[in-house]
Amino acid sequence: MSFPWNVYVLAVVSAGIFSSLSLPFWRRWCLRTGLLDDPGHRKIHQQPIPLAGGLAVATGIVLPTILGASLLYFLRGSGDLHMRLAKAVANIIRWDQHAESLLLYGLNRRLLELSGILIGALGMLSLGWLDDKRELSPRPKFIGQLLVAFMVASSGARITLFVPSPVFHYLITMLWILTVVNAFNFMDNMNGLCAGLGVIGAWYFATIAASRGQYLVALIGFLTLGALLGFLPYNFPNARAFLGDAGSHLVGYLLAVLAILPHFYTSHHPRPVAVLIPLLVLVVPLLDLIWVVILRWRKGQPFYVGDTNHLSHRLVRAGWSPAGAVAFIWALAALLGALSYFGLS
Repeated sequence: MSFPWNVYVLAVVSAGIFSSLSLPFWRRWCLRTGLLDDPGHRKIHQQPIPLAGGLAVATGIVLPTILGASLLYFLRGSGDLHMRLAKAVANIIRWDQHAESLLLYGLNRRLLELSGILIGALGMLSLGWLDDKRELSPRPKFIGQLLVAFMVASSGARITLFVPSPVFHYLITMLWILTVVNAFNFMDNMNGLCAGLGVIGAWYFATIAASRGQYLVALIGFLTLGALLGFLPYNFPNARAFLGDAGSHLVGYLLAVLAILPHFYTSHHPRPVAVLIPLLVLVVPLLDLIWVVILRWRKGQPFYVGDTNHLSHRLVRAGWSPAGAVAFIWALAALLGALSYFGLS
């Protein structure tokens, strides 16, 4: 039996609700604490915008996770009254023992890895929040990203690429996480762009994992999808909140991890080309990162200094509206990401 799809739907809906409902609270908190993106060079908004998006997205992921774990514990209780209540709850959410046994098995088997991923997410969110608050210089920000990436690799979530070398596994995993995190950080340059690309990437990784029975990975993907969908109306087309570095770091981190966790190459799908699936899903932010880094290098400027040479900026200079440029990039990412399904056949 496959994992019940109603649990995936519940993950998306609950994450979206918590993200959306928490955002007004986080907006007010940001206004009180001064966590704002002020108008200035290379920025098109005319008034300070709260950097509440990352906190709302994190809320949309963490709260359903806590509630889901609590529910799983509740359903396993004993006693006549408890059993009747548990049965009533299970009927409401269409829960079954098959899903319960699968989740318990998966959680027990991958507890260390999942704990490392969750701590890493909070670490990346905190690092981005510090950058939003204090504008960290490149060195401490890079060191923070590196430490989080090392912790994730140490927890067991590693890329191998069929190379029998633990050192290589650590290095390529850390490089991948750093690259994707910064690619999404760079793409957070227009309303809805980073969040929308996160939605598209999370959808592909979640559905691919679900189709292969990798239900824990799929649940992480669907939680990410729902949390970003709950935030997106506040950010596109007119922004009432920004992701900030906290949000872009978190989104990039989650997409990087979702690309690592699934086993794209298995005995049931023995096609080495399947390991290229993450590149197809994330090709737009990765190519944009490579493009702007090369341009900055050729101009003799540091690669981490922002400019207006991203694809979104070039489309706007070509006559597109900002919303139109973002929608085009979404469509391009969705189309190229769809090619990843061919790697499954």
